[in-house]
Amino acid sequence: MKAMPATGGTDTSPYTDADRELQIATCALLLDSAHADNEFTPEEGRKIEQLMRGHFALSEEAFHEIKKLSEKKLKGSIDLWQFAKTIKEQYSYQQKKKIIEMVWAVIYADATLDAHEDYLVHKLSTVLNIDHRELIDAKLKILGQKKAP
Repeated sequence: MKAMPATGGTDTSPYTDADRELQIATCALLLDSAHADNEFTPEEGRKIEQLMRGHFALSEEAFHEIKKLSEKKLKGSIDLWQFAKTIKEQYSYQQKKKIIEMVWAVIYADATLDAHEDYLVHKLSTVLNIDHRELIDAKLKILGQKKAP
C-alpha cells in the first residue's frame, strides 16, 4: 500500500475502510510506543503527527481525526495485537520495516530509550516478522549512525 492522498476528513474522503483501518492501526502503535515509558512528551506528540501526516499524506484535520479514533480504539483494546495484525496483513516487508523506523523515531523523539519502549519495539518486530538485523538497522538509521541504503 502506498501513501494516500490528503483528505480533509469529510464523508467524501478518498480513503477506503481498509486504508482508514491501516492509518488507525499505525497511529495506535505509534501512540502506544510513546506511552510505553508512562510519559507522553510534546516531542513525541509532534513526531507522531509529523510521521503520520508524511507517511499517509494526511491533512492536519485528517490526522487529528485518525489520532482521536486511534486513542479510542487503544482504550478499548487489551493489547496491540489487533493493530499489528492489520499492518502485518496489509503491508509488504519493506512497508513494515518503515513502520518499525517510525516506532523508533517516536521512541527517540524525547532522546531517551526506556526498557519498556525497547521491549515493545522488539516484540512488535517479532509480530511483524522483521529480521533482528533490520530492527537494529532501523534503530541506527533513526539515531543517525547509519545512512539509508
